[in-house]
Amino acid sequence: MASITLKGNPINTVGNLPEVGATAPDFNLTKTDLSDFSLSEFSGKTVILNIFPSLDTPTCAASVRKFNVEASKLDNTVVVCASVDLPFAHKRFCTTEGIENVVSASELRARAFGEDYGVRIADGPLAGVFSRAVVVIDGSGKVKYTQQVPEIVDEPDYSAVLSAL
Repeated sequence: MASITLKGNPINTVGNLPEVGATAPDFNLTKTDLSDFSLSEFSGKTVILNIFPSLDTPTCAASVRKFNVEASKLDNTVVVCASVDLPFAHKRFCTTEGIENVVSASELRARAFGEDYGVRIADGPLAGVFSRAVVVIDGSGKVKYTQQVPEIVDEPDYSAVLSAL
């Protein structure tokens, strides 16, 4: 389990991010059009998983905006922005914000993502949602980089993520 903080108060996740070099767990997430997709659909591409609690928070929204801009500059790379928000919330946010370069995804149907990636918050006021983390997966499905953001209200270290590519 990872120990992180929410505004300085300790909280925990159900596990840890996958180890660098390990095969990334496959997943089943739901897009804004209610279609499901899995990691295996991006075989041969680098995948950046931008994982966060909810689009309804300023930091989460900022991370999706930032990765949307960066994704347009990356070759053979897909950015998946994942939370427990419903696909309708993802669609509303993407439409309002003009987000077009990322795959906005919900853990709507299959509830294994949070556990398999070790990001579901186990306790505190945000229990049940995802922590803020980034996982980079190479084209062969191996974890290349991980970042568990230690303070949930902070943004990821974008330059570290992009350097890992």
